[in-house]
Amino acid sequence: METQELHRGRLIDHLQLVVRDLDASRRFYQAVLDVLGVPIGGEGEDWFWADELFVSSTGSEAALGRPTGRHHLAFQARDRAAVEAFHRAALAAGGLDNGAPGERPYHPGYYAAFVLDPDGNNIEAVYHGPAERSADSVRVSFAD
Repeated sequence: METQELHRGRLIDHLQLVVRDLDASRRFYQAVLDVLGVPIGGEGEDWFWADELFVSSTGSEAALGRPTGRHHLAFQARDRAAVEAFHRAALAAGGLDNGAPGERPYHPGYYAAFVLDPDGNNIEAVYHGPAERSADSVRVSFAD
């Protein structure tokens, strides 16, 4: 990773998905991350990353030659409109519908949409309702 600064403070340090078709996954994740306001942080010939998500091809050094299994990954959305935009963008970028935007029974105000990415991973965008954050993220800078 070419960065010397990260944003940390949440539960997950990183999640790696090893995919069969990196170009298809790059198009899919670029589209959904764009509508969620999360930039691609870096990329190379056989990988890319955004925030805590690292995606690589089966040929990458970190992949051990095989795709990861099916995962459920939920992205935080800032509001219901972002959940709806996520769903539209995901479908337009090759995702398959796995649950249209709507209220879910998990807790009051849980509004989410689900799509399957090009490798069959269940990708969700969720808005939990109005909330106040103490900070957007925690900045961690590494000394040279």
